Amino acid sequence: MPHRNRNDDKSVLVIGLGRFGSSLALELVNRGWDVLGVDTSPRLVQTYADALTHTVIADATDEEALRQIGASNFNRAVVAIGTHLEESILATSQLVDLGVSTIWAKATSRRHGRILEQVGAHHVVLPEHDMGERVAHLLSGQMLDYVELEEGFSLGKTKAPKELLGKSLRETGVRQEYGITVVSVKRMGAEFTYATQETVLNKGDVIVVAGRTDDVERFSEIV
Repeated sequence: MPHRNRNDDKSVLVIGLGRFGSSLALELVNRGWDVLGVDTSPRLVQTYADALTHTVIADATDEEALRQIGASNFNRAVVAIGTHLEESILATSQLVDLGVSTIWAKATSRRHGRILEQVGAHHVVLPEHDMGERVAHLLSGQMLDYVELEEGFSLGKTKAPKELLGKSLRETGVRQEYGITVVSVKRMGAEFTYATQETVLNKGDVIVVAGRTDDVERFSEIV
């Protein structure tokens, strides 16, 4: 295994090559990153051997195994183990002990995520939970897209409501009235651009708003 420089911003260790880990690893490679993919399954390691920069069969819960593959040389690592909670937690803990400075970890529940944070994960993602929540918001409302930045605060993409058309955002008082901020606007046939207090919304405009999740949801229901 080639030596990794901890100051190399384009290398990452991905532990777990299931659906989430493999998708992440392949996307990083497509973006020009060097990816070392690790899994205990010979089949998965073989599957992605040609697509990733390096792959290796190893038990990430074993500190010695991680040392042998050079895990401590990585500045970034992702623990993409989801189905085996104990292995996920142990692997994260081992990376912390090895001094990896930025650790992302996949969780299957908020309780799992809290444990990962307690053992030292710097970033925890809940892909199934987050996607389910996102789709629920899109299905149940008028939003075109939705992203929760953190619990209770979100971004929403929606069509500009009729009652705001033809006025500047300053004149509409949208922030005071609805508790949200219009951060960008997309005209028909154009790209998104930053919104200002002088921006005038027109029919067919698509806007991105930010605010508390409840306020964003209420605003998206305006027609």
